[in-house]
Amino acid sequence: MIQDIMKAKMMLFLGFGLFLSICGAEKAVSQEKIVNEEAVQRLDSTLQSFVETNAVGGTSALVFEDGEEVYFNAFGDADRNDKTPMKRNTIVQIYSMTKPVTGVALMQLYEQGAFELDDPVADYLSEFADLKVYEGEDEDGNPILVEPKRPLTIRDLTRHTSGFANDTNTPYVGALLEEAAPLHHSNTLADFAEKLGSLPLVFHPGEEWYYGPSVDVQAYLVERLSGQPFDKYLREHILDPLGMNETRYYVPEEDRGRMASTFYGGEDGSLTQIPDNEQHAFNINEVPLTPGGWGLTSTLDDYMTFTQMLVNEGSLNGVQILKPETVELMATNHLSDEVTERLWLPSKGQVGFGIDFAVRLRPPASAEENHGKVGEFFWDGAASTLFWVDPANELTAVFFVQKFPFDGRLHKDFRDAVYGKYVPEN
Repeated sequence: MIQDIMKAKMMLFLGFGLFLSICGAEKAVSQEKIVNEEAVQRLDSTLQSFVETNAVGGTSALVFEDGEEVYFNAFGDADRNDKTPMKRNTIVQIYSMTKPVTGVALMQLYEQGAFELDDPVADYLSEFADLKVYEGEDEDGNPILVEPKRPLTIRDLTRHTSGFANDTNTPYVGALLEEAAPLHHSNTLADFAEKLGSLPLVFHPGEEWYYGPSVDVQAYLVERLSGQPFDKYLREHILDPLGMNETRYYVPEEDRGRMASTFYGGEDGSLTQIPDNEQHAFNINEVPLTPGGWGLTSTLDDYMTFTQMLVNEGSLNGVQILKPETVELMATNHLSDEVTERLWLPSKGQVGFGIDFAVRLRPPASAEENHGKVGEFFWDGAASTLFWVDPANELTAVFFVQKFPFDGRLHKDFRDAVYGKYVPEN
């Protein structure tokens, strides 16, 4: 079985590399930019419309193509109450766009031979040695807890097939999750792992794609394997080498004036600014928790630096963060067709999932789907932020807003502004 997996991975690598070579050659011949003058006009018009229609309080975007900036603009307010405009150096809460940063940290240790993706998590983290799976109730109303069909692996953590609970409304396990509160700000990553490891899984590892705290477990794994606190590992091995000085958990007082406020969009079209002391609490107080799945703040230029490292196959400005083959592995689909239960992942389009990224496998099936190029890998954040890496066109994009609930319509319109309306191939 292991040999079959290795062969499959090799075929994926060869196919991915061939695809990028062909696309790169096609672009080199045409010399036509994706983000031309027409695209710039579309982008300005689209972002401005988000503000004018009250869909967002403020928005900004940055796009690079062939290693050069081809678009930047910002519209609206970062803080409506104080009339603070959205700017290039505005600091936003990126939420789940933290996950790919954690994935890069983990894969640095993979390159060093610290683990294999199909190793059981319990080989490294004893907190997950005695997991059980909840399978309903017996005739007397008692929970049925069984042994997992196979061990939880590190690959399960990276592709969201672990089975960890993430919804306090889930039968039986939800109440336990609410009581344990593993991701409470007062917990360390070790506390988090101990509490999460005591809870039953909601399905057997590998059987479903289910978004949850898997990447927070990755952060704890980085901490244990490296012997460093997770936030210090990120700073020393990724953020400082890349010059990402404004990507951090804790925002010092002197920089808080640049933090964007968050807005709540009502079903009636209203937009309400959420009080900063409530929404910024995690990032303006020094707390023990340093989650891998969320929690970082960043700026457009800082996060663009991260995407440029990825599109350059792991290196930027003479600094190597990952090997090219490792970036390729992360950007390769790891979800088999047998994993049919995928929660809301299909809403992202024709995608699979790699290592902490969604991976585009096919062109959009219709103009109603999110636009994008095959081979693209990307992710977004709870406050409706978005980034993607388009290797075929050497294009990277970062889109910032701060809006709840998550608004995928903004992403659809922004993507269409970058690439133009999708036209099906004949």
